[in-house]
Amino acid sequence: MMIAETVWRGRAMLGVATGARRAAAAVALAALAMACGGERQGGGAIVIDGSSTVYPLTEAVAEEFGIAHRGVAEVMVGLSGTSGGFQRFCEGETDITNASRPMDDAEREQCLINRVRFVELPVAYDGLTVVVHPDNTWVDCLTVQELRRIWEPGSTVRSWAQVREGFPDEPLRLYGPGTDSGTFDYFTEAIVGEPGASRPDYTQSEDDNVLVTGVAGDRGALGYFGFPYYSANRDRVKLVGVDAGNGCVRPTPQSIRRGTYDPLSRPLFIYVNRESLSRPEVAAFVRFYMESAPQLAAEVGYVPLGEPDYRTNLQRIAEAGR
Repeated sequence: MMIAETVWRGRAMLGVATGARRAAAAVALAALAMACGGERQGGGAIVIDGSSTVYPLTEAVAEEFGIAHRGVAEVMVGLSGTSGGFQRFCEGETDITNASRPMDDAEREQCLINRVRFVELPVAYDGLTVVVHPDNTWVDCLTVQELRRIWEPGSTVRSWAQVREGFPDEPLRLYGPGTDSGTFDYFTEAIVGEPGASRPDYTQSEDDNVLVTGVAGDRGALGYFGFPYYSANRDRVKLVGVDAGNGCVRPTPQSIRRGTYDPLSRPLFIYVNRESLSRPEVAAFVRFYMESAPQLAAEVGYVPLGEPDYRTNLQRIAEAGR
């Protein structure tokens, strides 16, 4: 049985898994399977679900953990969206959940009812990235007000000409995360002013790779997703800057880290069930996550936290596991 049941596809489409690393992982996994007679040794499975945005980072950590700690545990990483992940987590179905927004009050209450105690750990920064088709020559920047008029509930904006005077009368088609996504919640709160407030007539997917493909194949498209999905596909989609009132700003590692890419810069999290953390294999994985995140976050296209932040996380993990 494989020690790290993670999906190669997500990382491959982000363009971050090198052939050498894949080969090394394959050799390590094959060697382990032969040595163990096809059976996994060590602890039980570590079950992770949640945000499709955080998924590439957690999947990369799971891959490296499997190579570095062969036989410790089987790591299974899903991507049901932040809200869906919190629902499973607060039912006690998962050990760790990925989240592209903080847990809300209702979710915390559900965890409390089910006696699921947890540790919240920030792992990286992201910048929600607005993109269009590469053939779109008329827009390089949109204001927050323009984005709000496009995405707000009841919006009748269906042509680029309705967005700004001088834009062509081209059909405008929208692409974005589904309603279980923390990216959806964050974007709607930052742009529309209320989490979950959005026009419903757009192409939705919890898989950001689907959104990239949609925008890349539609001349009239406008979409948004996490920064790494743009970084890995900059030859397929065109970046659009955002003007929150102080001039147009484009997402870069610097503008995301400093928060000047406003209002679409945000932290990303994992939440760990404290009962699960008492299992040695889960504690080892979470510690490995914090030790590896500075390098792997940058590798998959996110902006790492500062080293003191990861050290603080390690201290919180140690205290929670006592």
